[in-house]
Amino acid sequence: MPTRAGPRSFLNPARRVDLLTLTNGVLAELGQTHLPAGRYTQLRLVLADNGTIAPLANSVLPTGGSGEVALGTPSAQQSGLKLNTNIEVAANQLADFVIDFDACKSVVSAGSSGKYLLKPVLAVIPRLVSGVSGFVDSSMANGSTTLSLQQGGVAVRATMPDGAGRFLLQPVEPGSYTLVVTAPGRTTLVVNGVTVSAATVSALNLSTAALSPPVSLTGVLAGTVTAAVTPIDANVRVLQALTGGPTIEVAARPVDSVTGAYSHRVPTAAPLVATFPTGAALLTFTPDAGAAGRYSLQATSAGAVKGAGPLTITPGSTVTTTFAFP
Repeated sequence: MPTRAGPRSFLNPARRVDLLTLTNGVLAELGQTHLPAGRYTQLRLVLADNGTIAPLANSVLPTGGSGEVALGTPSAQQSGLKLNTNIEVAANQLADFVIDFDACKSVVSAGSSGKYLLKPVLAVIPRLVSGVSGFVDSSMANGSTTLSLQQGGVAVRATMPDGAGRFLLQPVEPGSYTLVVTAPGRTTLVVNGVTVSAATVSALNLSTAALSPPVSLTGVLAGTVTAAVTPIDANVRVLQALTGGPTIEVAARPVDSVTGAYSHRVPTAAPLVATFPTGAALLTFTPDAGAAGRYSLQATSAGAVKGAGPLTITPGSTVTTTFAFP
């Protein structure tokens, strides 16, 4: 049975955390607290109001903007960001967990107002040593390249390479994953069968064999999501089914909270697919011609899910799809 205990604070007073510095396995220690032994099923993050610990306690720095912009967090300030957990605390032992906050998927624009809202994408996972490391070409270390480990078309862990092109996806539960590399104007790279073993960081490649996806022409998947309530709380994912499987997530982010608009620019070239090598073997990529320019969309809102596709994108084209939720 779950243990019932009163609220316990482990980060008081509050402090600011720059989420974009917490990539490639870098963690910020939040603190610890003593709890009775048992199983705990919920954790809450209560954010400070803007103007308390800093004029902009919660903020975002838009690309190309002139400075920080306040981040709207109404629900987080009152009741907190609720995270469902399954934390087992044993008697006289330390239970060490990581709060994974996907900043790139958690900020929503609000029309042409210049304002932004927080739609948090959070997970609580055990603090493990296991993961995957490797290198992409240093020219891709531009803040727009994403590497993700996926299972069933769902990103389990994602990161961006550092200035030298090195990436580390950690912590990751032991298992088999698909590694997906995406970058604007580049062909999607896929590595199947990436094996993560307990207490081990699996090396995908060396810096001398850095991943460098070729340039690809692109098209746009765009449209709107309509809903009966505002702000519009919806997310649109772009999926691509590889020949013989699996299906991968190529892009995902919230729609505009005011207009419901979304837009994803995707490569039209055939994704390049490899299998995780054994020993010192190098990755060998093969184009999946059957998947070139073919995508599907998945929109979610208030727990409801709607799909569209497969859709075919050609260079320079735009395919528009509208989703309507009650």
